[in-house]
Amino acid sequence: MLLWINGPFGVGKTQTAFALARRLPGSFVCDPEQLGFGLQRMTPPALRGDFQDVPLWREGVRRVLDRNLTHFDGVLIAPMTVVNPAYFDEIVGELRRAGHDVRHVALLASRETVLRRLRSRADFGHRWSSQQVDRCLHGLQQLDPADHLHTDGLSYEKVVEAVAARAGLTLQPDTLPAWQRRLNRLRVRWRSIRVD
Repeated sequence: MLLWINGPFGVGKTQTAFALARRLPGSFVCDPEQLGFGLQRMTPPALRGDFQDVPLWREGVRRVLDRNLTHFDGVLIAPMTVVNPAYFDEIVGELRRAGHDVRHVALLASRETVLRRLRSRADFGHRWSSQQVDRCLHGLQQLDPADHLHTDGLSYEKVVEAVAARAGLTLQPDTLPAWQRRLNRLRVRWRSIRVD
């Protein structure tokens, strides 16, 4: 089974994905953004742009996820912003048409909340992400509203539990002390820092 966690940049997709994986034994976080970063590093600067616009990225993500879903028995978790309905269909739609169990949850928040979350990140290049907020929020409205999870006013833990409930997943109890949960979130944040 694949759980695709969508949403605007900075809404908390990656943090939610790793928190879910920690409480879902046998799960794995498969981050499609890594393939995009690889493509960017292999492309001359003059040819770079949004890697989602490159058909190779969309095909590559679909093929990697198809392979993993075919050979992996656990839950795959993909935290990735995809707001173009055609691109979403090329990946998620194709996986569903191939017979895979794909569940989609789009984390949403108000523009002000997303911008506040972006400012709170140790993300030195959040300027590009901030400029994408309106485009992302608009694009997500084009996807199935039944998949939307509004996170304004929800604590981090409540978001994780709500995503699991939406996906029909049963989480293990969270037995880590609060300080260790905070440390885990800092580790994920540190790994996710990018300069754009």
